[in-house]
Amino acid sequence: MPNPLESLKALGLELRAQIGEEIGSDLLRRQDPPRPLEELLAELDALPGLESVKEQVRALVAFLRVQARRKVAGLPEVATTQHLVFLGNPGTGKTTVARLLAQMYRSMGLLRRGQLVEVDRAGLVGQYVGLTAIKTERVVRKALDGVLFVDEAYALAREGERLDFGDEAIETLLKRMEDNRHRLVVIVAGYPRLMHRFLESNPGLRSRFSREIEFPDYSTDELVEIFRRFAADTEYSLGEGAEETLRGIFGRAERDETFGNARFARTLFEQALNAQALRLGEGDVERLGHTELQRLASEDLVAGARALGEAPAPLRGGWFGRKR
Repeated sequence: MPNPLESLKALGLELRAQIGEEIGSDLLRRQDPPRPLEELLAELDALPGLESVKEQVRALVAFLRVQARRKVAGLPEVATTQHLVFLGNPGTGKTTVARLLAQMYRSMGLLRRGQLVEVDRAGLVGQYVGLTAIKTERVVRKALDGVLFVDEAYALAREGERLDFGDEAIETLLKRMEDNRHRLVVIVAGYPRLMHRFLESNPGLRSRFSREIEFPDYSTDELVEIFRRFAADTEYSLGEGAEETLRGIFGRAERDETFGNARFARTLFEQALNAQALRLGEGDVERLGHTELQRLASEDLVAGARALGEAPAPLRGGWFGRKR
């Protein structure tokens, strides 16, 4: 005789599945149409620097398009996973490229929705036994038909023999990656050295990721271009000599794993705005014109650098940033 409680539980699961499908279908109906692939590739090309990354993304897209064409032509596809490893220091464009890739996968018909769900250890790992699997399953469901981007994924790996629920998150993620291999792309990202250790922490990890893409630190010229874009987006400009000052600050900044790259450029820009506001606020603000309101002077950049722990020192030809 059937157990009424079991029947009720089965009915509940069926209803939840139906509701989930209806919600998913509704989201698909409300989505904008996919962006053309060439438009997305042009946006990728317009990013400052990252030339090696752009080449690898284009190679990946070309491979996927050819495999799709082979399938249409009745030829066998090469079995390969689409999950990726992004190796790079903070602020090197990993999240930006992941978002573009998600849209490219949708444009090529590989993913229905192409959304990017970004998460870190805190979003996957619980504090109690059993909670980690529930949190990880919830995140995976949210990412289905799109890309799950796990930032600082190395934080999931156990250090030494200490008890850690990160292992449970990895195991759950590996299972869902296999069970939903046609509906989910996972990108794990983080510092190169720590990510290599992460990939060796579980026998199933290395085989699940087909490609590793390395994101180099930005050069001084590229950081200047990034700063200029931040300024242009909000109608600011660099005054006379300010670009030389900016180049000096970026050129002498310490480049280690903690260097923020584009994040450093953005934070410097924000601090320079504060410095400009303090400088202009000493006079009659009501009499300021467009030129004064838009111009960032060398002294604003110097003050911004100092606010970030840089101690600029005057040298012939301009100001240069130097660590305290």
